[in-house]
Amino acid sequence: MRELIRGYLDRELDRRGFFQRMAAMGFTFAAAQAVLAPLEASESASVHPDASGASTVEGTGGELVVAQAKAAGAEYLFTNPGSFEVGFYDAFTDTPGMQLIMGLHEGIVVSMADGYHRVSGKPAFVNVHVVAGTAQMAGQLYNASRDGSALVITAGLLDNELWSDDIGLGPRPGFNQKEIVRQFTKISWEGRHAESLPVLLRRAFKVAATEPGGPVYLAMAQYALETKGIKAQILPANRFMLRGRVRPSASAVEDAARMLVESKHPLLVVGDEIWKSGAQADVLAFSEKLGFPVAGGVQGFRNFPVHHPHYLGGFSMDSDYVKRGVDLILAVGAKDFGGRVLPKGPETPPEARIMRIGIDTAAMSRTSATDLALVGDVKEALTDLHAAVESLLTKQRISSTAAARSQDIRAFTSAERAKTEAEARKNFGRKPIHPDELGAVMARVIHSDAIVVSENLTGKYDAFPFGFRENEPMWLGNTGNGLGWGIGAATGAKLAAPDRQVICSIGDGSVMYSAAGFWTQVRYGVPVLTVVWNNHNYQTVRFAYDNYKGKMHGSGHYAGMYLGDPNIDFVKLAESQSVKGERVEAGSELEPALKRGIAATREGKPYLVEVVISRYGGGAESTWYEKFDLASRRKRRV
Repeated sequence: MRELIRGYLDRELDRRGFFQRMAAMGFTFAAAQAVLAPLEASESASVHPDASGASTVEGTGGELVVAQAKAAGAEYLFTNPGSFEVGFYDAFTDTPGMQLIMGLHEGIVVSMADGYHRVSGKPAFVNVHVVAGTAQMAGQLYNASRDGSALVITAGLLDNELWSDDIGLGPRPGFNQKEIVRQFTKISWEGRHAESLPVLLRRAFKVAATEPGGPVYLAMAQYALETKGIKAQILPANRFMLRGRVRPSASAVEDAARMLVESKHPLLVVGDEIWKSGAQADVLAFSEKLGFPVAGGVQGFRNFPVHHPHYLGGFSMDSDYVKRGVDLILAVGAKDFGGRVLPKGPETPPEARIMRIGIDTAAMSRTSATDLALVGDVKEALTDLHAAVESLLTKQRISSTAAARSQDIRAFTSAERAKTEAEARKNFGRKPIHPDELGAVMARVIHSDAIVVSENLTGKYDAFPFGFRENEPMWLGNTGNGLGWGIGAATGAKLAAPDRQVICSIGDGSVMYSAAGFWTQVRYGVPVLTVVWNNHNYQTVRFAYDNYKGKMHGSGHYAGMYLGDPNIDFVKLAESQSVKGERVEAGSELEPALKRGIAATREGKPYLVEVVISRYGGGAESTWYEKFDLASRRKRRV
């Protein structure tokens, strides 16, 4: 049916051909007319197209919203529907050009949109329910806001300033709905007039995608979506989605080049503006040409190949390389240093000058100093800076200096990696399976260009050669660490990259925040391989508890950490939503199980592999929890 409707709207079928094809499918003439009527109404809506691609559309407020979203380039609508958005969904029904993807909870819906955006680079279009649905997405909206994900989130609105101010599923008296999400969005609006909805939606797409990106929110009054006979202009994306690559000032570039040339021990710290700018290859070339070591800042991607000999790992003041002395840090598209807690010591080397490149000035110098900022698009800034450095030095000077630096950093990283690999190998062959072994087997078995979506903060990923080049897997994470992101994000990532293998690597605790996402994968044929690292523990939290060195550390009683008794059967949990899977308890079973999962996804089916792994770190042996049995305390057996 969908292909038939698309053929009619694309002018591949005339009216007679449409009726003939419907009849061949067993539909009566009356039924065919009922299907065709709204399509013809939709087609007649574009009454004033012009050469610029704009058109004047007539219809309900909901039909105007759908028309503008399609014109903005929205491929998918990520949604959990509600009854007060009827004007929107009525317009969406049997409308080709945009696919509805439903999630069973608003948090999953937002994480799906987030994963889609992070892989595709395109703004993601979302609709959630009124007040309650809007509030329920907050945890994943926080993750999206932390990383500047371009999400256009719409919702219905029951107006509490139209008559009664105390209505069910409306904002509380004296408040408005957009206040619920204000701190997690770039900006939020409420639309109460049907005529204004298209321009509000255009504005939302534009603001979400404009650097630095971020989620926006538009609540649309129920009556505005349902108002009929409204005319409004619909614009194509190229008329309002403007991408400009801002270059830093020439004087700042010259000053930065001199600072780099004078530096004896520089260090690049990389962040996610590199990915947003598409500047990964530029950073790699910059490091290799000048022999600069690279460390990762707080990032949701791996913006530099992690097995490259110039890569040190995550930036840390405790790093042996940093302790050797760093006199200049060039933060490329990276968030500010530290800021989590009041530090016990410096969060950057006191003797180092700090230079920053990026468009997001709000992320610069929030807690630490900056000596020079190149404000502009990362890709353009690196191009200008590279040229400025080359203008100050001869090719021979650049080559000899880079070679000496590269030799030094290669020796350091080679020794560190050999040590890490040797320590990991000691943990192979254990039972329960050690996370080091699971990580090594996964890295060996998955596709060389797989996308690994991780919601496993204590997973072991040293064996994965993450990067951006051909035959390097892509790492996809988030910096907010709000649980419930992984399954939805992996689903969205696969929708954005259907021809790449997508692995959801997730901890057992995290699964329980978003397990309903398996249903979406089955309904829409989204073949993701989910690997559950099951250690029966909230391990990240236990680390914090143990490091406090208080009563929990002394007694081995870690409040609320143990997730056994009863054990969760993740295979059955997935199978309840028609996702097949298996449980692995021995290292010898790992590779065959993962290969069966890969084979299933190759056939278009999602699959789950639950791997029982050991815990590590302080308190790993503890299975204590707060014993309580209400049933035994009853006075009546009811």
